[in-house]
Amino acid sequence: MNRPLCLAFAAFALGAAPAMAEAEKYALDASHSQILFSYNHLGYSTNWGLFSGFNGEIQFDAENPAESSVTVSFPADTMLTGWEARLQHFMSPDFFDPAKDQTVSFTSTAIEVTGENTAKITGDLTLNGVTKPVVLDTTLNQAGEHPMEKKPWLGFTATTTLVRSEFGLGNFAPFISDEVPVTINIEAAKAE
Repeated sequence: MNRPLCLAFAAFALGAAPAMAEAEKYALDASHSQILFSYNHLGYSTNWGLFSGFNGEIQFDAENPAESSVTVSFPADTMLTGWEARLQHFMSPDFFDPAKDQTVSFTSTAIEVTGENTAKITGDLTLNGVTKPVVLDTTLNQAGEHPMEKKPWLGFTATTTLVRSEFGLGNFAPFISDEVPVTINIEAAKAE
C-alpha cells in the first residue's frame, strides 16, 4: 500500500476515530452528491443528465482504505434531464423499460489504492435490470471535520465510462453515443 496515503488516512483516523480503528459508517449527504452523465446527440450536441438526492453508505477504514466499501441504490426515474419529454422517452421501452426493475445500484467488491489520495473501486453496477462489473477511478478530495456540522466528513470524485448497450440501453447507437462518460461527486457524513 502507498505509504503517503496510509499516513494521510492514519492522521485522519487519529483525529476522528478510536485508537483501534476499523471501518466506520458514513451516510451519503444527499444534498451534495450527484451523478452526472453525458452523451453525443447525432454529432450535433452533447447532452447532459443528472441523478441527485440519492442515499448510500460508505464503510470507511482509515487505517486500511482497501478494506472500505460503498453501496448506493436509487430509482432510475429520479434522473434529471432538464426537459420532461426527454425524461419520459428515457423511461420508455426504448431505454429504461418500465417492465424491468428500474433500480440503479452499485456495490463495491474491491478497492485498489493507486496513489496518495486515489484508488480504483471495482463494483457491481445494476442498471436497467442488468448487472455488470465497473471500475471507478476515485479521488479522495478531503477527509476531516466539516466546518459547520462539526463531525467527520468525506468527499470523493469518481469517473468511469459506461457502454449503454451492455445494459440493454443501446437504442439509436451509434447515432447517439454508446459510450457514456460518468462523473460522480459524493459527500458523506459519519453516521451517528
